Amino acid sequence: MSVLRLAAAGAAAAAFCLFAAAAPAKPRSARCAISGGAETPYSGPCLFAPEKGGSFTVTPAGRRTFMGDVTSVSVYLAGGGSAEVRGLTGDGVNSRWGEARRSRRDPACWQGSDFKVCVY
Repeated sequence: MSVLRLAAAGAAAAAFCLFAAAAPAKPRSARCAISGGAETPYSGPCLFAPEKGGSFTVTPAGRRTFMGDVTSVSVYLAGGGSAEVRGLTGDGVNSRWGEARRSRRDPACWQGSDFKVCVY
């Protein structure tokens, strides 16, 4: 094999390793309790997908939506003990729920002004 081919193969392997390391973690089963607005709260199984820096996204397990038309909820850690929370609908609308803070009573929960997202 030529030196050029070896260098190309090495670069491809390195790129693959970087991509694999940056890939999001596989979702795992969890239990979610999500409430907000005038919608009926959801409490039941969900899939928890951790992201870089402690952020995460949850999707319902065994059904299409959590409540109303919400198909996923994302909690993005913003630093200083706060997070930005967004909900995605079945129509593809990515709505900002607002800022949330981690609950002191229950660290599995993030509390906003009119919503709460808990993942166990």
